[in-house]
Order: sequence, then C-alpha cells, then structure tokens
Amino acid sequence: MARIVFPIRLKLLLTLLLVVSAVVGVITATVAHLFQEDKTTYIFDATTAVALHLAQESDTLLSGYSQQMKALSDAALAEGLDPQAQEALLNHLFANFEDILSITQYDAAGVAQTTRYHAAYLREAGILPDDFLQHQAGYPIPVMQLQDGDVYLRNSTFSPDLPVFTLARAFVADDRAAPVVIAARIHLRKLLALAGQSGVFTTFLVDDQGTLLSHPDSDAVSARKNVSRLPVVDAFLGGPGGSRAALAGTLAYSDQGQAFLGAYARGDAGRFGAIVQTPKGTAYLTAQALIKTLIAVASGALVFSAFASLFLARRLTDPLQALSQATRAVASGDFNVQIAVKSRDEVGLLAHSFNTMATELKARETALQATQAALVQSEKMAAFGQLGAGIAHEVKNPLAGILGYAQLALRKTPPESPLARPLGIIEKETKRCKAIIDNLLRFARAEKTAFEPLNLNQVVEDAVAIVDHQLSLNRIQLQKACAPQPLQISGNANQIQQVLINLMINAQQAMPDGGAMQIGTRRVANQIEVFVSDTGPGIPPEIQAKIFEPFFTTKPVGQGTGLGLSVSYGIVKDHGGQIRLESEPGKGTTFRLTFPE
Repeated sequence: MARIVFPIRLKLLLTLLLVVSAVVGVITATVAHLFQEDKTTYIFDATTAVALHLAQESDTLLSGYSQQMKALSDAALAEGLDPQAQEALLNHLFANFEDILSITQYDAAGVAQTTRYHAAYLREAGILPDDFLQHQAGYPIPVMQLQDGDVYLRNSTFSPDLPVFTLARAFVADDRAAPVVIAARIHLRKLLALAGQSGVFTTFLVDDQGTLLSHPDSDAVSARKNVSRLPVVDAFLGGPGGSRAALAGTLAYSDQGQAFLGAYARGDAGRFGAIVQTPKGTAYLTAQALIKTLIAVASGALVFSAFASLFLARRLTDPLQALSQATRAVASGDFNVQIAVKSRDEVGLLAHSFNTMATELKARETALQATQAALVQSEKMAAFGQLGAGIAHEVKNPLAGILGYAQLALRKTPPESPLARPLGIIEKETKRCKAIIDNLLRFARAEKTAFEPLNLNQVVEDAVAIVDHQLSLNRIQLQKACAPQPLQISGNANQIQQVLINLMINAQQAMPDGGAMQIGTRRVANQIEVFVSDTGPGIPPEIQAKIFEPFFTTKPVGQGTGLGLSVSYGIVKDHGGQIRLESEPGKGTTFRLTFPE
C-alpha cells in the first residue's frame, strides 16, 4: 500500500498559515476592544444627557416651588387684609400648593417674622405643629449667608412617612435694600418621582453636601443617607475627576467590587446635583453577544494557532530526537528499540527504515543466543551423561557386593531377630540404589525407562518413610496431605520416589533452624498433582529460572553437584509431566509435579 508523504516544506507552509491566523485573531480582538471603547463613549453621552435632563426638570420643579413660596409669603405678610380673609387665602393657597407643608419668612437679621403651616395636611398626617416646629429647629438655615437669588437645599425628612426637604431662597423686595429669605418645608414626592423615571439608568439627586434628595430607594432618602463616598458624587462635589466649574461630567469607577459608568449635572447654580449611573455590564448588555463572539473567535484563533504550531513543531523535532536516542541505543548493543512512526514525511520514512533494521538485528541476535544456549545445553548434557555413566559404572559393583552380603545375612537371621528389619531395609534400599544406577546408565545411553501402573499415594508414603527420621533430627515437622482415594498413573516408582526425596532433602537443607514441610497429592482436572511445600526463606526471583539447569547450585563448594533438580526435571519430563516452582522470598517454596492419569 502506497504511503502518503507530507514533506517538511508543506509543514512549514502550514505553520506560516497558523501564524497568519494568529495575526487575524489579534486584529479581531483589537476590533472588539475598539468597539467596546466606542460603546463606552456612547454610554457616557447617554448618561450625560439623562443627567442634564434630570437637572433641568428638577430646576423647573424647584422654580415652581419658589414661586409658590413667594405667593404664600406675600399672602402671609399682606397688609390691610381682614385676618379671617387672610387666613382663608392662606388655606386656599396651601390647598393648591399641596407639596408645601410650611412657609417661614426671615428678615435681614435672620429672625423669623412669621411661620405658617399646612394645617389640614399636618392633621391628616397626625403631626402636631409644635412637633413639626421642633423638628424644623433642628435644621437651621444660614440666612445671613444667602444673597439675592441664592438657594439653600437640604433633606430634612421628618419621618419615613413624611419625607420632606427644606428649600430656602433670598428675594429682594422693592422697598427693601436687604434680601428677604423665605424657607419652605416641601414634600419630596415629586422629586422622588423624578428619580424613578429612567428604566435603564439609576438616577438620583444630592445636595451640595452629598446627601440624598431623591433616590429610587426611598428608605435611603428618609434616612438622609450621605453618598459622597461614591466616586461620581465626589466628582460632582469637586473631588477627583470633577470640577465645580463644569456643568456636567462623566466617570468610570468601581464601587464595592462592581464597575460602573456614571455622569453628573449641576442644577440651580450647583446647589444640587443630578447623578446617573449604570453597571458596566448592564451598559454593554446589548453588545455583549457581539463582544463575546468576537472575543471567542479571537481567543479560539490564538489558542488553536498556539497549540497547532506547538504540535507541528514537536512533530518535526520529536522524531529526530527519538531517532538520535535510538541510534545510540543500537550502538551500545540494545536492539530492542522501536521508534513510534507518527508522521508520513521524510522523517517518518527514515524512522520506519530504522525500525525495520532494529527488528532484523534483534531477530538475528535472538537466533544467535538460542543457538549458543542450545550448544551450551548440549555440552552440559553430554558431560552429564559421561559423568553419570562413569559414576554408575564405579558404584554398581560395590552395590552388588553390599546387596549380596545383606541378602546372605538376612537368610541366616531368624525373622524374630531385631536385626531382621534393619537388614531388610538395607536390602530394599540397596536394590533401590541399584535401580537408580541402572536408570542413570539408561539416561546416559538415552534409553527409555519401563513404566508400569502405580499408586502415587504409595510412592509418597515410601519416600516419606525414608526421610522421616532425618527430617525429625533436623526439627522439621512433616505433614502429609494425600488424597483419600488411590491416584493411579503410569510410571516408574523408583524414579518418582527419587524426585520426591530430592525435593524433601532440599527443603530440609533450606531450613537449618527447623520449620514445617507438607507433602501431598490431589487430582486437578485430568491430571494428578504431587506437591512439596516448605516454610523456608524462599528462592530469589533472579535464580528461579536457573535451578533446573545441570550443575547449577547455590550450596557451598563440595556440598552439592547441581544435578539433583536437573535429574528430577528430566524424570518428570520422561513421565509426560511438568514440574513447576512457586516461591517468594520470605514466604517459602512449593514444587508442584503434575502427571497425566
């Protein structure tokens, strides 16, 4: 199958395209920023217009109140009128000017000449004139400081149910040189209504001390809350960002962690301020979707460009770095190395060729090692066969003599003699040794051993009887766990017994301070299993694969030939079985022998 190739020059072109995409993303973000600035300018213009309109409406309302105050003052001081007619005129005027609750006129010395009340309204509100007068005394008016046309404006709320403000104005009478000051306590209902006209912005009025005159939150007005800490109000009062000479101004600020855009406008010669503010997020609500889209596109382009450029750069450099490391590994003799081929360009083709070379070198090395191992094993087995044949030849003749003398002594010994049993054991074990020698000779000559049906449980019993005394002397507690029913296999009893004795002696030697050993049989699936288990120190993992090799031993020089497990392994294999080792350091060792039924 033809491989698709992506040349490096194409990857460089793609990288350049990604850079262009990043530039486009930056441009998009810049456009979004400029749009936001333009929107900010628009919001500032809108807030300024609303603030100026609110100041103008408030000026008009206060001008009307001033005229009403002048009319009430003229009626209260009119000369030549009957007292009853004058009182009726005042009541009529108070009824028409329903927002004015009281009127007080001061002379040039600041002394109150007369005070009149909207008696009907105070009765309906449940307020006594004396209480109202006492409350009025708590808000003194700087009469002596007011010149012709000057205005004094303060929030002087009597109670939450009666929000009022004090409006004082200086007039010059035709027949007087000094101005006359007229002060009125006026209900705040109309000023409060002005503050709630805008459905988009928060609008309110403050006096020249920063105290609320009007606000959508009527409770804040009733409490005469001072908001001079608010940056836009502070700017109106002439603080940072403001100027008392300016008719209006705008400000971007933060209040309690929230960003605002605000504007102020001065009314009635700066005696009060019309304040307009809106949260910055709300101001941009109509353009929020567009700005988010632009920012998302720009951010997406930037992120994509960054990751794509990084990805392509790594695709270009990582294979070269991996190839360099792999060549160093092969040079040191490690052929088991492969490079992940992820690209289909020239570097990918080079990595694929390197992998093919490394695989072929590994296969050749494996084949060479297998051949060397086979030669070594062949030499070992040949040497083992020659050694076994020599030993068997030298030992067989002495064993024949021992067996002959034992049989002769046994025939001359009465059955009831205490020597009869030991001589019988000598005869039996000598015959077993002779059989082992014969098997060793057959092994050296590669001859097949004659098999016969046997009970594996009986073989275990015979092997235990031979080593039981030796195990007891070495403080080894032996436990038998043979299956209750006979387990029949086809094999050579002497050879299997030799294997079991060898395993038990090895286990005893691994526990010089004593321990526990268990030997038993059982049926597993369609096989018969014999196991020998001990509580010794276990066999380290690094030597477990070598214990069945001829001449391999961990015993001191002169105490072992390294042939026991090797011969045992060969015997089990000749019986068509398997021998398996289970061992962990510190947890003992178990050998499992399985034979076909």
